[in-house]
Amino acid sequence: MKYCRFQSENGPQNEPVFGQIEERNGESWVIRSIDSPWLPDGRAAREIDPRRLSELQLLVPVAPSKIICVGRNYRDHAKELGNEVPAEPLLFFKPPSSLLAPGGVIRMPKSSARVDFEGELAVLIGKRARKLRRDEDLRPYIHGYTLANDVTARDLQKKDGQWTRAKGFDTFCPVGPIVETDLDLAAGLTIETRVNGEVRQHGSTLDFIFPLPVLLEYITAAITLEPGDLLLTGTPAGVGPLADGDMVEVSIPGLGRLSNLVQPDED
Repeated sequence: MKYCRFQSENGPQNEPVFGQIEERNGESWVIRSIDSPWLPDGRAAREIDPRRLSELQLLVPVAPSKIICVGRNYRDHAKELGNEVPAEPLLFFKPPSSLLAPGGVIRMPKSSARVDFEGELAVLIGKRARKLRRDEDLRPYIHGYTLANDVTARDLQKKDGQWTRAKGFDTFCPVGPIVETDLDLAAGLTIETRVNGEVRQHGSTLDFIFPLPVLLEYITAAITLEPGDLLLTGTPAGVGPLADGDMVEVSIPGLGRLSNLVQPDED
């Protein structure tokens, strides 16, 4: 099932709504409202008339308690930044406050002279996960997949040594536009990032250094994952700086296109 989360225009208090998506004549339509798929306090949504996805004000389709990210999970990406290929998964966090909706504006902070794009596949956790094993059936723990952009202040990343500030600015984690609960990751997914229409990144999840079962085993040995948590799986080679006015788009077949404008911070 594909679904999105969007701003209601006529419901009580304009509450956000989850909507199931169906393809009709090459277009994505929201055909019905659905209950919150994973929010424990989500309330049932109202009936709606079918609407084109392109007509809706889309919101971030996730609300994670934590966002865990994997660094240097593609060999070519590690090499392009002059880094060694890690012997074990390299983990870091992005705060939930960095989440940004599809169509939202990525704000470049004044404290950074270089802000990079990093298109990624994101995995949404569906069930409490602790001490998983890579050889067990992990499908019950995976709710679905979506797109993410691990926006990074590259100069601050190098300056600080640890990555919290460089990865954690407000607007530095665009996610969406949809969640797909049924994708065959084992077959490989092609990920592309375009800036102003030009392809900058083109990779396949088959090139992961650490595939998803290895990542889940490694992460849950130390950190319990809760329903709704988000795992960013790493970015392929081709990362580069963004500039004022750029339009950055991340896409994977079946997951649509995550598009965001880039502008300087207003403060």
